[in-house]
Amino acid sequence: MINKKVLAIILGGGQGTRLFPLTEKRSKPAVSIAGKYRLVDIPISNCIHCDIKRMFVLTQFNSASLNRHIKNTYVFSSFSDAFVDILAAEQTPDNKTWYQGTADAVRQSMYHLLNHEFEYALILSGDQLYKMDFNEMLDEHIEKGADISIATLPVKPKEATQFGILKTNEESFISSFIEKPSLDKLPGWESEVSEEMKNEDRQYLASMGIYIFNKQLLIDILSDPDTIDFGKEIIPQSIGKHNVLAYQYEGYWTDIGNVPAFFEANISLTDDIPQFDLFSKNSSVLTRPRILPPTKMSGTTIHKSMIAEGCIINAKEIKRSVIGIRSRIGKDTVIKNTYMIGSNSYQEVEELEHNKKEGVPSLGVGENCYINNTIIDKDACIGDNVHIEGGEHLEDVEHDSYIIREGVVVIKSRSVIPDGFRIS
Repeated sequence: MINKKVLAIILGGGQGTRLFPLTEKRSKPAVSIAGKYRLVDIPISNCIHCDIKRMFVLTQFNSASLNRHIKNTYVFSSFSDAFVDILAAEQTPDNKTWYQGTADAVRQSMYHLLNHEFEYALILSGDQLYKMDFNEMLDEHIEKGADISIATLPVKPKEATQFGILKTNEESFISSFIEKPSLDKLPGWESEVSEEMKNEDRQYLASMGIYIFNKQLLIDILSDPDTIDFGKEIIPQSIGKHNVLAYQYEGYWTDIGNVPAFFEANISLTDDIPQFDLFSKNSSVLTRPRILPPTKMSGTTIHKSMIAEGCIINAKEIKRSVIGIRSRIGKDTVIKNTYMIGSNSYQEVEELEHNKKEGVPSLGVGENCYINNTIIDKDACIGDNVHIEGGEHLEDVEHDSYIIREGVVVIKSRSVIPDGFRIS
């Protein structure tokens, strides 16, 4: 079935500079997660599980990889109204500018959106990690007669300083808003939350950047070309003018805003019971089906790790790491606390032998390496006897083949790291 009342609009994000170099050649929603998915798979999967199967993805920066992934992944029946379509920023005779912000992106796409019947617009971010039943949020929106609904997450005082904080009345409608308040300004901004959240000292409601708008109101609001962003302008300006409801979500949610957050989100998937569960039958993450062989391993001790399909692993040890598709790891190598994104293709045996003879690193990680606290981006070539020890002892730096952010070493996509290279 398809929920004909709702049209989903997934925002492809801006330049994603804080996630550089992972966004050097791809948009944030196209960044790999868990070794086999893309970030955009998260909101799309949430929508599909809620029978919201009409989706537009609005893109602008480095969108080729994202476009290719969506085209190859989300193919519905020809006899169905379901679709996931890309709306790339475009210049028209009436508009010569690119998207200026989140609201401006929806405004510029409105002509295409209005070609479809809908009563409610569900506006989502393409770079967050969470699972949510949007139908529950929609039911509450309709039941309480809201004009706008905002998904909110109860957070602790220290976390509240990093978000826009919403104050609600007894009926969960939002009465006021403050952007990233300092700790001394937080008293009085508590909202009514569940007992479980109170016991965890999570009494401040942070906006998650997930919105439901009534169709006509969205059209009316976006008729003002001076408002270009939902979070900074439209939402604060709507409070007190329209019925703006806070929908409380108490599950796992993280905004993949920078390299450390991205690193932690992936590594935490290796926990015994991770907060973001990839193994749920009813809310699985959907992605592109690949025809890959099973992963092959020899002589490897594995602790709390995830290994995607199509890998060839001869490592000595892999611990608390995520190993992506088509990864190759050589003998006597130790991988710890590392996200290895994998490769787009395999190298033939003849090429591997030629590279070894010439002393040229092949795709993947070579022999007798030690790698810790590292992200290895796609198609990187790491030679033999390489030692990379990430951690807080390292200063932030940027080189042609790698960067360091808050102790996390990121080996850039397609970089070649020579034999004997060290970061420690």
